[in-house]
Amino acid sequence: MDVQRAEAGLEGLSFGFLTTLESAAHGLFGGYLVVDALGRPLEFHCTAPVKVSRAQQILYGPTLHGHLHGRQVGGALLAEGKVTPAVVLTDNDAMLHVRPHTHLPLALVRRGAAEQIAAGFLVGEAVVSPHAEDAARADELEARLATLAAAVDLCEPFERIRAALDEAARH
Repeated sequence: MDVQRAEAGLEGLSFGFLTTLESAAHGLFGGYLVVDALGRPLEFHCTAPVKVSRAQQILYGPTLHGHLHGRQVGGALLAEGKVTPAVVLTDNDAMLHVRPHTHLPLALVRRGAAEQIAAGFLVGEAVVSPHAEDAARADELEARLATLAAAVDLCEPFERIRAALDEAARH
């Protein structure tokens, strides 16, 4: 009975996980997994592989990496989402370029220890660093992520995404 009440209190709370997988053969894949507060999948989206042409490399120059991750991959994936998560987490620095393309709070997650925290907080075994635009919401994000971390290692969903993208690349 207590488990049912605990689950009911978490109803509606969801979390997004956004990352990429580079394939030498296929290009850049992006994946977006939304889970509930117990870590169960609610939705999943992935991109077709993105191959960068030489012309794009020349024309975009040093802004190419941010454009690919922020707009072309990350922005497209977040736009497909039907569920609105409390926060979107990424384990890829380049994916932080998606922030101008979404209203959702965004944070970088890394496995680490308390002494590695520069601008962020520790949740379980993960160091979470909110995007600069979301730094003022750090306390709120920490409280919500603590709920998820009680059920799931915050770094584990990225492994699920990469496994799904790897599987897609094989077919």
